[in-house]
Amino acid sequence: MSSVLNVDTIADKAGTGPVALTKQHAAKAWAFIDQKTDNAVDNSFGVTSFSDSGEGNGNVNIINAMTSLIQVSQLTSYRSGTMDISGNAGASMTSTTAVAIITKTSAGAADDTDYGMTLHGDLA
Repeated sequence: MSSVLNVDTIADKAGTGPVALTKQHAAKAWAFIDQKTDNAVDNSFGVTSFSDSGEGNGNVNIINAMTSLIQVSQLTSYRSGTMDISGNAGASMTSTTAVAIITKTSAGAADDTDYGMTLHGDLA
């Protein structure tokens, strides 16, 4: 037998406030960037734009500011439709609303490629 749960508000046990979500942490921003073909943000959440700043370099601008430059950003580059596990991709916060991207070939040369970026941390 299936059930349906329809609610307008979920409150804490006392019924006076919102439910606290513990042991959970969602990405504050993520994006899939096509730097190889058209320098476009193909899909994203919490991202306003991407700017190409040279071969293998770019900046991802995020909507909501982070509390500091010490946040966790992760980057995975894609070449020929497969994930590149060579470790030649990096992301770091350059301001509370921007992430600098660097991508290189396995030989270490700067290289425009497609990649996915995820940002975790505390919003300002």
